[in-house]
Amino acid sequence: MVSGTVGTGTALGAVLLSLLAVPAHAATPSGTVREASVAAGELAAPDDAGLREVLRTALSQGAPGAMVRVDDNGTVHRLSEGDADRVTGRALTTYDRFRVGSVSKSFTAVVLLQLVDEGKLNLDTSVNSYLPGLLPDDRITVRHLLSHRSGLYDYTNDMFEQTVPGFEAVRNKVFSYQDLVDLSLAKPLTNAPGAAYSYSNTNFVVGGMLIEKLTGQSVRTQYQKRIIKPLKLTGTSYVHPNTAIAGRHANGYLPPDEGGTPVDSTEQTVSWAQSAGAIISTTRDLNTFFSALLGGRLMSAAQLAQMQQWTPVNSTQGYGLGLRRRDLSCGVSVYGHTGTVQGYYTYAFTSKDGKRSVTALANTSNNGTVLTTLSRTLESAFCGKPQTTAAARSSATVNQVERYEDIAPNIARD
Repeated sequence: MVSGTVGTGTALGAVLLSLLAVPAHAATPSGTVREASVAAGELAAPDDAGLREVLRTALSQGAPGAMVRVDDNGTVHRLSEGDADRVTGRALTTYDRFRVGSVSKSFTAVVLLQLVDEGKLNLDTSVNSYLPGLLPDDRITVRHLLSHRSGLYDYTNDMFEQTVPGFEAVRNKVFSYQDLVDLSLAKPLTNAPGAAYSYSNTNFVVGGMLIEKLTGQSVRTQYQKRIIKPLKLTGTSYVHPNTAIAGRHANGYLPPDEGGTPVDSTEQTVSWAQSAGAIISTTRDLNTFFSALLGGRLMSAAQLAQMQQWTPVNSTQGYGLGLRRRDLSCGVSVYGHTGTVQGYYTYAFTSKDGKRSVTALANTSNNGTVLTTLSRTLESAFCGKPQTTAAARSSATVNQVERYEDIAPNIARD
C-alpha cells in the first residue's frame, strides 16, 4: 500500500503551435500581496520526507489514498500512500487516472485564449455578442467569466447543499449547457459585472458554450486538438456523458455530511460540470500541461500575460483567467488550479517558468481537513525542507483552513 520513487524523466519537448499574437487588453485589478517570480533553478530541492508526511496525514484524516508527483526540470519524484480501491485494497500509484474537477477550468481558459490569439474572440466584448440573449446583463464580458467576476450565481451551491443526496440526484443525469445556465439564472446576479471576485462554475459552463459556438465543434474535440494531442497527454480524456474512467484509476470516495460510510463516487457523468470540471487525467499529464502553459507553449506571450492579471482572492491567493496563483511561506508564488469533484481533491501547480510542477491528489472530498492538508504539498515541493521545527512551520504556513471547495463554493466544508 506504500510506494515512492525518485527518478529521472525526460523533459517536455517543444510543442509547435502556430499562434497569432494580439495586443494585451486592460488588466483586471491586481492584488495587494507580493507576487514572487522565482525560476525553478533558484528553488530549494523538493522535500520528499515532507511530502510523505503530508500524504500520511491525509490518510489519518480520512482519505483512502493520497499521492503526489513532482517534475523538477527532468527529475521526477513520485510518492503515494493508501488505497486506490477500498474493496480490493489495490494500492494507489501516481500512474492512476482520476477526475481533476476544476483543474478543467484551466484547459477551458487555454482554448478560449487561443481563440483570442486567432482573432475569433475578444476578452472585453460582451458575452451576449457571441451568445445573443443568453445572459441577463450585456455588461458581462468574456474576461468577467474567466476571472469569476461576472456575478453569475453558482448553481452548485443549491445542487450540492446536501452532499451525498445532491450527488446521487445527478450522478447519472445528463444536462445541456443551457440547463445549467438556467439553474444559475433562476437566482439574481451576486454582484454587478466586474465588481467583485465570486467563484462560480457557471462562468466556465458559459465558457464551454463559447468554445462550441465559435469553433462549431464540441469541447471534447477542442481539448483534444489544441491541448491533449499536441502535448501527448496520453492519460487525459473528456468522456462526458459516459460515466466510467478507462484503464487503471483511483476510485473516488464521498463521505456523507453527518458521518457514515463514504459512497464510491467514481462512476458519474459529471454533466453538472462539463467544461467547468469533467476532465480525467494523471499526475504526469497535469504537470506536463501546466509546465507547457507557464512555459509559454500554449498561447502567445500577450495572452499568457492576460491570464496572469490577478484579482485578489485573499492575502495569499489571486485568480487570473482560469488560473490560480498561490503565495507560499518561502516567498515563492506558484501557478495552477485546484480541483474538487465528488471523491477527489486535486492541487496542480507549477513555478513561474514552468520547470518545476507538482500535482497532488487525495481520493476523497467533503473533508475540509484533508483539503487543507493536501495544500501543504506545495510547501514541500517548492519551498523544500523547513528551516524551523515542523510545528513552527505548520503554524507559519498553514494559517488558514481551506473551508471552501470548487463545487458549492459558498458552503463551508469543515
